[in-house]
Amino acid sequence: MPGHQQQYPQQGPGSPQYPPGGMPAAPQQKRLDPDSMPNPIQVMTENQRSCGGVFATNQAGLVPPLVTTKYVTQDQGNTGPRFMRSTMYNVPVNTDMMKQSAVPFALIISPFARLADKELAPPIVNFGELGPIRCIRCKAYMCPFMQFIDGGRRFQCLLCKATTDVPAEYFQHLDHTGQRMDKYERPELVLGTYEFVATKDYCRNNVLPKSPAMVFVIDVSYNNVKSGLVHLLCAEMKNIIRNLPIDEGQTRSTMKVGFITYNSSVHFYNLKSNLAQPQMMVVGDVQEMFMPLLDGFLVDPEESSALIDSLMEQIPRMFGDTRETETILLPALQAGLEALKASESVGKLYVFHSSLPTAEAPGKLKMRDDRKLLGTDKEKTVLTPQSTVYNMLGQDCVGAGVSVDLFVFNNSYIDLATIGQVARLTGGEIYKYTYFQADIDGQRVVNDVIKNISRPIAFDTVMRVRTSTGIRPTDFYGHFFMSNTTDMEVASIDCDKSVAVEIKHDDKLTDENVFIQVALLYTSCSGQRRLRILNLSMKTCNQLADLFRTCDLDTMILFFAKQGLFKLMENNPKVIKDSLISRAAQILACYRKNCASPTSAGQLILPECMKLLPLYVSCLLKNDSFSGGSDLTLDDRSYVIYFVMSMDLQTSVQFFYPRLIPIHDVNVEDSNMPASIRCTAEKMMEDGAYILENGIHMFMWLGLGLSPEFTQSVFGAQCTQQIDTDRTGLPVFDNPLSKRVRAVVESIQAEKNRCMRLTLVKQRDKLENVLRHFLVEDRGMSDGSASYVDFLCHMHKEIRTLLS
Repeated sequence: MPGHQQQYPQQGPGSPQYPPGGMPAAPQQKRLDPDSMPNPIQVMTENQRSCGGVFATNQAGLVPPLVTTKYVTQDQGNTGPRFMRSTMYNVPVNTDMMKQSAVPFALIISPFARLADKELAPPIVNFGELGPIRCIRCKAYMCPFMQFIDGGRRFQCLLCKATTDVPAEYFQHLDHTGQRMDKYERPELVLGTYEFVATKDYCRNNVLPKSPAMVFVIDVSYNNVKSGLVHLLCAEMKNIIRNLPIDEGQTRSTMKVGFITYNSSVHFYNLKSNLAQPQMMVVGDVQEMFMPLLDGFLVDPEESSALIDSLMEQIPRMFGDTRETETILLPALQAGLEALKASESVGKLYVFHSSLPTAEAPGKLKMRDDRKLLGTDKEKTVLTPQSTVYNMLGQDCVGAGVSVDLFVFNNSYIDLATIGQVARLTGGEIYKYTYFQADIDGQRVVNDVIKNISRPIAFDTVMRVRTSTGIRPTDFYGHFFMSNTTDMEVASIDCDKSVAVEIKHDDKLTDENVFIQVALLYTSCSGQRRLRILNLSMKTCNQLADLFRTCDLDTMILFFAKQGLFKLMENNPKVIKDSLISRAAQILACYRKNCASPTSAGQLILPECMKLLPLYVSCLLKNDSFSGGSDLTLDDRSYVIYFVMSMDLQTSVQFFYPRLIPIHDVNVEDSNMPASIRCTAEKMMEDGAYILENGIHMFMWLGLGLSPEFTQSVFGAQCTQQIDTDRTGLPVFDNPLSKRVRAVVESIQAEKNRCMRLTLVKQRDKLENVLRHFLVEDRGMSDGSASYVDFLCHMHKEIRTLLS
């Protein structure tokens, strides 16, 4: 197809063959110019130009703008791409074609994604006692894919083809085109995304829920007191609670809060508003955790505000002289779970924990810190849990609608692989602040907690994906628990989380469209039980060229990441990486063989929408989650694995291909983000300053030839050598350049779901190797992983082998 493929000059037929076992030692630099290779910055810029603006969802199989493009969704019958994306928008009609293409058919679903400005929140439809209207056979919910027949008395479901009687209360006559007269007054008949108010049958024990609660569970042992964390949390608690989420249409949050502290025992606090003083109750027997307090544990933060203030003054005093270094963890989590169960509330535990739980108690863990195993066949022995008790507790939490976020402040090994299971199974997340010091990291922690607690969130959820006949969801990846083969149970899901679902063929597809409906049953932050419905229709195709024209590469890469990390827990890492490379080679070989116009074998030909596939696969292979070796700690490795398993698409793009932003030549008049450049040392000049960030790490690299004007205005130093790189953050000066550079850093932080510590790195400094590790187009310094140029050559060789 014209304009649809790209050719890259490659080594001619007479070029040297690679030695067996991989990449050449010296790249053939003279034969391949890095600037002629597919370039992500250019791809993103072109997509912004051609697809920015309004994206109307009025047709099946429309390919959405890239994740990085700024666009506004206009919902006209299909859910917007922020909520759900597919790896393909033209689905092959049969399994043979799917197999041949090697392209995965998968969805990335973020049911609570944030909306952009000017996008409308999904409307809420209330059918009262009648409840949501559903297909009698497959139980799909009323949506634009239903066809009314028989004068409006019945409807046919396009997912399973069954017909269902329309309840009398929902009946409406059809017009001359066969459409209901009230179609445009009913969101569920015209929109891709909307919500239904649920009836009692959709609730636990058929009882409408109470408002969810947030419980703070704080480790008050020696480490957390000494580092200043306990003091910080207590001083900022008022400010944190002020940010509890407010449901749509309400003026204040109706959520309740509760507090638990623990060291080798567990302490509950009664904050009932009519008490004169907070009351503390200690459970010393941690073998059998129970809830000593029924009334007054969960309180309205406004009504009990004086008692909360008083408690926050008392906690640092009570534990200020503690010498307790051996802590528990599992009993404290059980305490939070029991407290919410006793109050018949669902909600979230915010756990602030500092060390490996070694005290004699349930959940006690052994030291097994052997980072030499990372990157070897034996790494799964330290990346999987050492005992199942935290997994069992995670399942109990899901059963009660309780999710757990872990904030970890460790100075040594804490075994995230084991304790993190509670967060993984409940849809929670993990934050890690190793060597935390309140004066340096305090603001970052407070910002993270506030961002976390204030964001759009759903509690006690069950998510099911329904599809039209011929295909079905088979595999699920992310942070949730499944007690059967169809339902993802997520104790809470927020705007920054996504799950990946792989879809397979059962049969040949006979219709021209494929339909997908995701239903998420949840409790809102004000305690209303609702269903959020996401509908997506795609085209079927019997030509491979149509498939290759409508793929979404970013979605595919995040799917490969989540699937690969899931498999890493059972397989040897080399097998996982090799299968990624061969899958990518199969995809490109299939395109080359079936869709490209004939050219010499020396040409590498890539489909337009997948021209970055080799680069992005190479970024995945280099990513710490896949290939962190013994230069990482075990906890660091587990942390990035959890991060990727729960992350959304927006976060993933910059995590796998970090942003490199020049700031030495910013225009002080401008307020936009300066344009990124390719993530390679070749683009970094000695007289430049650059920010490199991937959502977890943020560096500012300072060349030794930086102008004195820049170093003086931004750092108050005469030259780069004199800048103090031990400080974190930037000094505040009252001049345009200082303000502009700080504004760039702040706007990067503002768009992230967690706050990054800014590390200053001078050229040729010892920290430079850490930064270079994230320059993904370059050859790996420590592990010798291939540069982009080398990897592209390697892929080309693999493709040629497949074709011959």
